Amino acid sequence: MSQLPANYIEHHLTHLQLNLNNFTIGNGGFWTLNLDTFIVGLITALLIAGVTRYVAVNMKVGVPGTLQNVVEAAIGFVDRSVRDTYHGKSQLIAPLALVLFLWIFLMNTLDLLPVDFIPSLMRVAGVEHFKIVPTADPNMTFSMSITVFFLILFYNFTVKGWHLGKEVLTKPFGPWLFPVNVFFRLLEEVVKPFSLALRLFGNMFAGELIFVLIAMLPWWSQWLPGGIWAIFHILIITVQAFIFMMLTIVYLSMAHDSH
Repeated sequence: MSQLPANYIEHHLTHLQLNLNNFTIGNGGFWTLNLDTFIVGLITALLIAGVTRYVAVNMKVGVPGTLQNVVEAAIGFVDRSVRDTYHGKSQLIAPLALVLFLWIFLMNTLDLLPVDFIPSLMRVAGVEHFKIVPTADPNMTFSMSITVFFLILFYNFTVKGWHLGKEVLTKPFGPWLFPVNVFFRLLEEVVKPFSLALRLFGNMFAGELIFVLIAMLPWWSQWLPGGIWAIFHILIITVQAFIFMMLTIVYLSMAHDSH
C-alpha cells in the first residue's frame, strides 16, 4: 500500500458512479447511480438464477450431486422457516424468502475477497473506483427493504380489507385513543424498511471497513488478524442474510394476521 491511510480508505469507500443527467462517469448529485453496486448486484442475481435453473433442469432422483444437495438444503431450510413463521396463504412468500437469502448471502460473501483484488483488476481496465460489496451500499439495502415495504402495504390492504381501518384505529389502546393508535401504527410501518436496510448495511459496511484497515497493516502482519476476522465474518454474512429473510417473513405474516 503506497497511498496515505486516509486516501487509501477513501479510495476503497468510493463508488463507481454514473451521472444520469448526461450519462457520464462521475457524481451527478441526486441523479447518480452507483454503477458498481448495480453491476455486481445484477451479476450475482443472474448467477443465482442460472445455477438454480441448471439444478432444476438437471435434477437427479437417485444420487444427487453436490450442487443439487446444496440447493435442496437451502430450499428445505427456507421452506421450514416460512412454514414455522408465516401464517397466511401465498405462493410468493417462500420463493421471495429463498431469493432474498441466496442473493444477500452471495453479495455478502464478496466481502471475503481481498480488498485490493477487484479494484486492482478494474484499475488495469481503466476504472479508478469499484466497490465489490453491494450490501455495503445503502442504496442496495434500501431498494430491497422498500420493495418488501410495498409488499407489506399490498397484503395489508388486500388481505385485511376494511378490517385494516378498524385495526389501525383501535389497536393497541382501544377506539377512544385512536389518534395515538394511528400514530403508533404509522411509526411501526415506517420503521420496518429502515430496520431491514440499516441493519444489513451497517454490518456489511463495518465489516468491509475492518478489512480495509487490516489491509493497511504491513503485509507480513495481515494474515493473523485478516484470517480471524474472515472466519468470524463468515458467521456475520450468513446471519445477516438470515435476519433479512426472517424479518421479511415476519413482516409479511403480520400483514396477513387480523388479530
